[in-house]
Amino acid sequence: MKLFSTIVLLTIFINSNAQQKRILLKPDRVFDGVEMLNDWSVIVQGKSILYAEPSANKPASDSTINMPGQTLLPGLIEGHSHLFLHPYNETQWNDQVLKESRAERLVRAVNHAKATLMAGFTTVRDLGTEDAGYDDVGLKQSINKGLIPGPRMIVAGRAIVATGSYGPKSDNTELNLIKGAEESDGANLTTTVRNQMGHGVDLIKIYADYRWGVNNTSVATFTIDEIKNMVEVAGTTGRPVVAHAGTKEGMRRAVEGGVETIEHGDDGDEKIFKLMKSKSVALCPTLAAGDTTSQYAGRKKGVDPEPNRIRLKRKSFELALKTGVTIVFGGDAVVFADGDNAREMEMMVDYGMKPLAVLQSATSVNARVFHSDDLGQIKAGYLADIISVTGDPVATIAAMRKVNFVMKNGVIYLSK
Repeated sequence: MKLFSTIVLLTIFINSNAQQKRILLKPDRVFDGVEMLNDWSVIVQGKSILYAEPSANKPASDSTINMPGQTLLPGLIEGHSHLFLHPYNETQWNDQVLKESRAERLVRAVNHAKATLMAGFTTVRDLGTEDAGYDDVGLKQSINKGLIPGPRMIVAGRAIVATGSYGPKSDNTELNLIKGAEESDGANLTTTVRNQMGHGVDLIKIYADYRWGVNNTSVATFTIDEIKNMVEVAGTTGRPVVAHAGTKEGMRRAVEGGVETIEHGDDGDEKIFKLMKSKSVALCPTLAAGDTTSQYAGRKKGVDPEPNRIRLKRKSFELALKTGVTIVFGGDAVVFADGDNAREMEMMVDYGMKPLAVLQSATSVNARVFHSDDLGQIKAGYLADIISVTGDPVATIAAMRKVNFVMKNGVIYLSK
């Protein structure tokens, strides 16, 4: 009986695979996640890429989608997002956390997920729900079940902050307000990390520094030993730890503690970046976040001079490039609208990164750093996450805003 069942299942699989039609994609050029290639064709069958090689050698296909004037790319990977928040010029962060209902925030997240996908981002690393609990786990499951359109999600749940460090806060210091992340420290961190893993998070996100110093200055939070403890506990299940860190000391502690990525890294200097490179810790610079915030404060970009904070951010990013730190693409989509993620690409180029390297960062580099081994490249055997844009983004990075085609898992969500 067992042998018969196995044969039946195998027969069903073979027949199902044989019935999957082969779709030929014919663009002007293909960026395969590493380099730009001319006169290439891509064939998709089912959920996977069957063929990605020169057009002259392509096998037969059942249908063809012609893409004149377009560049084919792997589905983009957004490395830093918060789908359960929305731009701060609409509603301040404190009010979103304290006043918006969980139902409203979930509805917004559904809309943000769709907008992100339609912008060509087929995967997103969502780094904290900010007091929406583990609703990101449920959102991820709903997308995976096909209930709503959205990118595949790598989720962090509640994030972890040192007790007393995080917001929201009030001028009335006696108020015990709800927090945008989970407070913990010391011996309790083991239980906190295990509890979060039990709720289904894919990674642990910590705040290695925050604005809780004298006069609200940003200073380090967890000790190196505390961070090492969280890394060790999360590592028992193969989960990475990533750290919000903008100060030199916060970054140093996080790197020495064993995190995989530093988020923001505003005050990074050559010494810190060399340390990161030596320990294979990547930087997610989130350039667009600070730039957008400065515009909300009244700065007219291109007219007013850059404020000191922006000039320092530009300098630190240039140092990171010079030092050879791995740069993962991530814009902190929430400060600006979801779906406008390409603005981070434009800023990376403006700050000195080559367009080809930016494309690599948003595809193959992010896939490698985020342990997504079957994503980030247009390559036979990889999942069919594929997009197209009008023009050549290596020549003009703004072409990444002109998305015409979005396929995730072999399913077409957008085709203009």
